[in-house]
Amino acid sequence: MTNELLNLILQYDTIIVHRHVRPDPDAYGSQGGLVEIIKASFPEKKVYAVGKDEPTLQFLRTLDVIADETYQGALVIVCDTANRERICDERYHLGEKLVKIDHHPNEDPYGDLLWVDTNASSASEIIYRFYLEGKKQGLKMTAEAARLIYAGIVGDTGRFLFPNSSSKTLQYASELICYDFDRNELHDKLYEMDEKVFKLQGYVLQHFQVHKGEIASIALSKALLKRFDVLPSEASLLVNSLRDIKGIKVWCFFIEESDQIRVRLRSKGPVINGVAKKYQGGGHPLAAGASIYEWDEAAKVLADLEQVIT
Repeated sequence: MTNELLNLILQYDTIIVHRHVRPDPDAYGSQGGLVEIIKASFPEKKVYAVGKDEPTLQFLRTLDVIADETYQGALVIVCDTANRERICDERYHLGEKLVKIDHHPNEDPYGDLLWVDTNASSASEIIYRFYLEGKKQGLKMTAEAARLIYAGIVGDTGRFLFPNSSSKTLQYASELICYDFDRNELHDKLYEMDEKVFKLQGYVLQHFQVHKGEIASIALSKALLKRFDVLPSEASLLVNSLRDIKGIKVWCFFIEESDQIRVRLRSKGPVINGVAKKYQGGGHPLAAGASIYEWDEAAKVLADLEQVIT
């Protein structure tokens, strides 16, 4: 895959890299890390990272604003995005060639070239592997690329606590921290939260509900988020607040947005992405997301989760 991707990159003067909507650190890390590697390796090429900025992650990277004409004859690469509906910036199809780089189950095999590795901890891990396998052919790593890739790996492994952290993941991380970036500062920015979000976390810990002794859930309405002055994207940062409750196998956040209720699903063992698929979603076996449109549907999601843990 490295050779195929590198050959495509060599063929194009303009390369545009996308990622998914509602980005997390891995979306920013894989997208930005790849852009920085290509820029350092081939300074004559025009390379862009596009999409809607996420205010809570702008410390990682500021995205580029480009005209539609830039896509003419361009190579487009989409990182960390399982299906086309979740690609941020719908212009991705305007390029000449399309590449998918991802670590989610490949249920929507879009693109002319697909590099999907579900054993990788993150898309950022795949980008680092791309560099390692291609450095003899001219690929270069920079401190900024290392910072972004490391951030992506840390984000998707929950600081290496999640079971997707393999020995290879830890090896890659140990190599990345040898580059010249402030790891402590990065960790602080990845996990610091505003006071208002901490106060919402207190509400979550006081008001979560337990179902069948093994499922925890919390419902965060628009009115509640307004009361705490917290955005839905900020509320999503709290999804692992219920992880360490003794006896809980699966937990779920229902977060109301302007047009839908986002469902954040997490698990310590039972496979939950099948439930997410029933509600216009998907993801990993132990970490998935979905969408519902009425609060009455939340009870159906919880009933489906009960079936998963039995």
